[in-house]
Amino acid sequence: MAGVRSVLLEGSAYLPHLAVAISPLATRLTEVEAIAIIPARYASTRLPGKPLLAETGKPLIQHVVEAAQASPSITRVVVATDDPRICEAVRSFGGEAVMTSEKHTCGSDRIAEAISPDKLDLPDDGIIVNLQGDEPDIPPECIDRLVNLTSSCGAHMATLATPLSPDQAADPGKVKVVVALDGTAMYFSRAMIPHHRDGKSTAGHLLHLGIYAYRAGFLREYAALPATPAEEAEKLEQLRALEHGYKIAVAVVDYSGSGIDTPEDYSAFVARRGSGR
Repeated sequence: MAGVRSVLLEGSAYLPHLAVAISPLATRLTEVEAIAIIPARYASTRLPGKPLLAETGKPLIQHVVEAAQASPSITRVVVATDDPRICEAVRSFGGEAVMTSEKHTCGSDRIAEAISPDKLDLPDDGIIVNLQGDEPDIPPECIDRLVNLTSSCGAHMATLATPLSPDQAADPGKVKVVVALDGTAMYFSRAMIPHHRDGKSTAGHLLHLGIYAYRAGFLREYAALPATPAEEAEKLEQLRALEHGYKIAVAVVDYSGSGIDTPEDYSAFVARRGSGR
């Protein structure tokens, strides 16, 4: 598995305009503790029931829990789900799970319910890592980098991105992000951004990785915000924060973002685990 590398060291030729902005984030990890909460629902559109797929001998959700547990920055891992089958599966392998409503349209809203006083009741200054339930391969270094960024950047949220090859940039299933010179997100889109009008630009595209971190207090504030036009058009929860004027810090890492969205993705994951990768 590829490790995490600063864009200043490894990516300046690919994205030169981000080197200055992101280089301060390449500092040594601080000893910050955080809780990882994994939103997991059963009714995935393209791969129903995927948290419970178990061709590797373990349900997919267990692989994701174990990926989070491998990060030294994470002190507790909780699955937030709307389905008792997922809850039962998590508890069967010794994991922690909480039940949440079926009505949530995004993972952040589900996690906001999970940290409510009658459930996890986290303090406002606690750091939460929102790790998608279909990212079993995410390196622990990525999670550590995100926690460190959240504790030091001053932005309301933090997330990760990775360089994306031009031949994949037009895929609407791959969310792109454009980052400002200060290291914060300008916009996220399923469209190919930035658009190279003359077809001659050497600037690369960035794939947004579906992992976020924020303080519990901000998450509660976010969940109370009304949905926004771009969020509803693109079906991207992070746009709600941007449209309401909040900042999202972005760190660029070297990770392919091999999440599992389709039967083909899952078959490839099973093959990798079967080959010892």
